[in-house]
Amino acid sequence: MPTPEDKAREKIDEAWEQAGWSVQDLKAANLSVGRGVAIRNFPLNTGHGFADYLLYVDGRAAGVVEAKREGATLTGVEIQAAKYSQGLPPQLPAYVRPLPFLYQSTGIETRFTSGLDPDPRSRPTFS
Repeated sequence: MPTPEDKAREKIDEAWEQAGWSVQDLKAANLSVGRGVAIRNFPLNTGHGFADYLLYVDGRAAGVVEAKREGATLTGVEIQAAKYSQGLPPQLPAYVRPLPFLYQSTGIETRFTSGLDPDPRSRPTFS
């Protein structure tokens, strides 16, 4: 039986796919399948854990998604996503470091933080 976290990730996968992204597992990752690729459960540098999703645009890392179970409060989760954005292994290509685009999602509610904003803060998006 799927856990609440698994159910949330199914909804998150579906949302990214509906937006035109290819959602992949790390072991089968192929960055050349399209402009946007989201890789699940991506291992980061020591002390940074695993990003629920690492987002690639045109073959370079651009952001992360922190997934939470449905009903979880997302305010404050951007701190965890920001930690992930700083943990990209140095050998991987990225547009900017730390990664600027941070999402927090339950699959029902999604928030976005742009590290390029002069005053970065989590904002609600459409789900």
